[in-house]
Amino acid sequence: MAPDVDAPSAPADPTMAGVGSGVESAVADLGAGRGPSWLDSWLRENSPRVVAWRRHIHANPELSRAEYETTAFLREKLTSAGLRPRVLPKGTGLICDIGRGSKTIALRADIDALPLTESTGLPFSSTVEGVAHACGHDAHTTVLLGTALALANAPELPGRIRLIFQPAEEVMPGGALDVLATGALDGVDRIFGLHCDPRLPVGSIGTRVGAITSASDLLELRLSSPGGHTSRPHLTADLVHGLGSVITGLPMLLSRRVDPRTGTVLTWGAVHAGEAPNAIPQNGVLTGTLRTGDRTTWAKLEPLVHELVHSLLSPLGIGFDLQHRRGVPPVVNDSESTEILRAGVVAGLGEQALASTPQSSGGEDFGWYLEHVPGSFARLGVHSGVGRVKDLHQPTFTLDERALLVGIRVMVNTALQALKN
Repeated sequence: MAPDVDAPSAPADPTMAGVGSGVESAVADLGAGRGPSWLDSWLRENSPRVVAWRRHIHANPELSRAEYETTAFLREKLTSAGLRPRVLPKGTGLICDIGRGSKTIALRADIDALPLTESTGLPFSSTVEGVAHACGHDAHTTVLLGTALALANAPELPGRIRLIFQPAEEVMPGGALDVLATGALDGVDRIFGLHCDPRLPVGSIGTRVGAITSASDLLELRLSSPGGHTSRPHLTADLVHGLGSVITGLPMLLSRRVDPRTGTVLTWGAVHAGEAPNAIPQNGVLTGTLRTGDRTTWAKLEPLVHELVHSLLSPLGIGFDLQHRRGVPPVVNDSESTEILRAGVVAGLGEQALASTPQSSGGEDFGWYLEHVPGSFARLGVHSGVGRVKDLHQPTFTLDERALLVGIRVMVNTALQALKN
């Protein structure tokens, strides 16, 4: 790892490779003149480096709980700035405190990538086959790293800011549980986070009071039957027919047992049974995701799903084993924390940057943090305004790099607002 340096033009940092002289226009400093003057100065001097960090992380993605090089990269940058990051016990992810005082505000970013093959054609595309930052975690990580180094240059801070670089957000159980197991939220008063949103233009921040994401669980249903000949289904238990009954019947029954206003959705992703067209198979498997936007409903779904599967398969004489893996709760923003975040947006960008955002049916393990402390999670606009929207989790996902500086402004000003509140 190359040492971090103060001068933005220093050639010794390999992460600057490929960042040309035009980078300043690529990251035009939206919001300049707002917030603390030392933040303006830091962003002017370091915007090319911020872009270089993001491109380095983007080109070198790592899967969940294997983010060793990313962790080492972050540790070196933080340490070079005089900070003392602590690597999490499993070897990936870090926690780093800045400042001191009785009040502690946490800021979180996720650092893992997805098992996807990138097809953007960017000069800094993923160099790792079958792995890509197609969800914007490279931007989240860069924003928090920039926030850390900017805060390290602040003349003074009115309290403590805890930076959480979290691994394994893309899997269940997620890395938020690993962070919580270390006691990282002990003494924390509030926590804040950002997530890229390609539906919002760069310079906009989407906020929402209440649920902003949904709970997400994994279902794996294994069916069993004696098997038999397809000419005599009455002499056995027709396993494929049972799979079909569950595929169509379980979503329908849930729609009649769960309040539709909760946004509860069951979608199957994979099904497999048998090989021969004239043989009823003995085993089959069905997997999918179950999502809901309501915290109370989420707590009731597991026994309800088991009851409904039994009601569908029992008349057919088919045995089953249901693995209901609870994934993440909804991210539920409390009103006071959201007002603090909005104040941070206004302080750093101006009133025009505030935008509303709908509740997403996607899951986010930031919700686990909000089970312990109040906080708020917002959407970071990353669309350049040119061309069609390229959505998250697609091989073609890209973002406007000006959003990196926007994110740093929001995180720094939100932390300061929260400490002073």
